[in-house]
Amino acid sequence: MKDIAIVAYQQSDSVSDAGAVNEVELIMPVLARTFEQAGLNSAQDVDFVCSGSCDYLQGAAFAFVSGVDALGAVPPIKESHVEMDAAWALYESMLKIRMGHADSALIYGFGKSSPGDLPTVLSQQLDPYYLAPLWVDSISLAALQARLMLDKGLITERDMAEVVSRSRRNAMNNPHAQLSGDISVEDVLAEETFLSPLRKADCSPISDGASAMIIATVDQAKAWGLPYVVISGIDHCIETHNLGMRDLTDSVSTRMAANHAGMNAGKVDVAELYAPFSHQELILTRALGLDKETQVNPSGGVLAGNLMMASGLSRIGEVFNRIVKGEAQRGIAHATSGPCLQHNLVTVLEKGENA
Repeated sequence: MKDIAIVAYQQSDSVSDAGAVNEVELIMPVLARTFEQAGLNSAQDVDFVCSGSCDYLQGAAFAFVSGVDALGAVPPIKESHVEMDAAWALYESMLKIRMGHADSALIYGFGKSSPGDLPTVLSQQLDPYYLAPLWVDSISLAALQARLMLDKGLITERDMAEVVSRSRRNAMNNPHAQLSGDISVEDVLAEETFLSPLRKADCSPISDGASAMIIATVDQAKAWGLPYVVISGIDHCIETHNLGMRDLTDSVSTRMAANHAGMNAGKVDVAELYAPFSHQELILTRALGLDKETQVNPSGGVLAGNLMMASGLSRIGEVFNRIVKGEAQRGIAHATSGPCLQHNLVTVLEKGENA
């Protein structure tokens, strides 16, 4: 089986409102920087392209097709799309390479969430017969999950505030972060409750933006002469959409995906977790069995900026950056989709020979 590596990653700034900038204009600068980092000219220089986005954000069927304009319509390319976070586009691209149909791939994800009501839009991920017609928004469901944890004594509001405080401080070193600052635990606890027991600081912000990545076989990465990080394992698992039939205080699918991806085969130096709410970082940390020696969300995570349909890919990219910079030898990245951590993907990354 061919070993696959990441050779380039870029993302836009996380902004609360991109204004008149459309999806193509969000994507193009990110793609240009990604090609430059890899020493390539365009999508013509890779064998496969796969994107991740959500038509519901734009409110039109096949709206993702407009994003392809950022690549250029002529000459034609081998292109695919997932109605998911671009982390799943990475998964599809890896399958393409491992089946021998490509040696390299461009992956990108994008989302402009500001024009609509994102928490309500996400209600369309719910069971279409019983829950979606109720229009239960994503924040209300997360609040239900947090309340269950508090009532069971699994966490405290201070634990949640500590996650927020650490996220904001870590984000001070992230030039793409939307929210950052030296905010104390007491400052967070002093905030008014937004949707009990959640405060606004416990919720990831609405963000516009995009991210992109180039992967290739290790042989191709060496031929290009690029620093690379090996993807040593990747897997994703999903739980039932019936919220009453799973334990919302745990994430069984995350644990299973991590085991299948080989997370426990070595020390984890850094972990980037897609936790849209502060209490979900605590769930994921425990589900993965991460100890205090592991840096968790050194970028600030999605509490500092949540690029819908791109932040899962960005978690992988953040771990890639830290390994290439020599700040870590091995790390994991997590992506999620669906209500209350329903569908989870875990990627294991390790330092390449010339990273």
